[in-house]
Amino acid sequence: MKLNNISPSEGSKKPKLRVGRGASAGQGKTCGRGVKGQRARKGGYHKVGFEGGQMPLQRRLPKMGFRSAMKALRAEITLETLAKIAAKNNGVVDLAAVKAASAVAGDVEKVKVILSGAITSAVTLRGLSATKGALAAIVAAGGKVE
Repeated sequence: MKLNNISPSEGSKKPKLRVGRGASAGQGKTCGRGVKGQRARKGGYHKVGFEGGQMPLQRRLPKMGFRSAMKALRAEITLETLAKIAAKNNGVVDLAAVKAASAVAGDVEKVKVILSGAITSAVTLRGLSATKGALAAIVAAGGKVE
């Protein structure tokens, strides 16, 4: 392949539509704006989603779902990830160590350890919470939560 042979794929580039150039051009007379009305005028303002007084689609459909703003500030890590971070930090794991290991995003405020995988070495948790199962696994491995 050479740079002088590169061309856009078939159908990806359309010629610019020249409106108001007569009936033979396909967009003559009203230029695709229909006949009369606010949308046919030059400065005609209409709100986004306005359907001429008919109830707009975004109001006809039911509201559903919820996106928590707190979700971005909370994170979970597994026991396996915890063991890897602890190995690099002499068995002590806190929020700063978790962020330094890139296990969670930088704007996270709270981290919770969940029971997924296994842990064999003793780990000390500082400022992190853990589920019941994860806590039991950490204590069984000789670790503790402060």
